Amino acid sequence: PVPGVPQELTTVRVQDPRVQNEGSWNSYVDYKIFLHTNSKAFTAKTSCVRRRYREFVWLRRQLQKNAGLVPVPELPGKSAFFVGSTDEFIEKRRQGLQQFLEK
Repeated sequence: PVPGVPQELTTVRVQDPRVQNEGSWNSYVDYKIFLHTNSKAFTAKTSCVRRRYREFVWLRRQLQKNAGLVPVPELPGKSAFFVGSTDEFIEKRRQGLQQFLEK
């Protein structure tokens, strides 16, 4: 950091998981992704979208294609055999997705 020059900061949060189409065969969970930044590279200083796990998988694949030798962070697992409550699984996944975006 240069004295007197504000440091660029970007904050990303994954929050508010919601089950969509609950009770049907095509139910899924999506998450609110909130971004706040003071970076001049962004025209919008805040943005908010909802995304589901498979969209994170797509993003990771795109990053891997373009990353060269830079390692791309892992996503949280997609275990169908999770031991514990569904709420617990959703919360662990939410934390993992946030860590992925932070890295």
